[in-house]
Amino acid sequence: MSLTSHFASAAGDENDLTAAQAFAAAKAGELKLVDIRTPQEWKQTGIAPGAAVVDFYRGQEVLLREILQMVGGDKNAPIALICRTGNRTTQAQRLLQAQGFTRVYNVKEGMAGSSAGPGWLRQGLPTEQCLKC
Repeated sequence: MSLTSHFASAAGDENDLTAAQAFAAAKAGELKLVDIRTPQEWKQTGIAPGAAVVDFYRGQEVLLREILQMVGGDKNAPIALICRTGNRTTQAQRLLQAQGFTRVYNVKEGMAGSSAGPGWLRQGLPTEQCLKC
């Protein structure tokens, strides 16, 4: 399944992914999943397998620098952002797009669920211990 086909069934904005769609795309190597929650949240629930982590609350400059580093400076690299309920990812998505990132996807239901969907954890999607926390 290609990233394009993930969007074909996504509800809402074309730059939104469900947790299941993000998991499938990340597992297939089609995008980099970036968890922007806090170290405490990563420790409580674990993170998605292979997800990169950067604490949103460390500030915009840190977020930009670390995500640029994760994608090797390629602002066209596909990334999906996940947080607890989609609030931080919406802000981060706008910030990254304003800085020239072209393929920033938002997992709006987040890890815990929101009005956008049940979330990563309630769907029983896999998690792993955060080794960088």
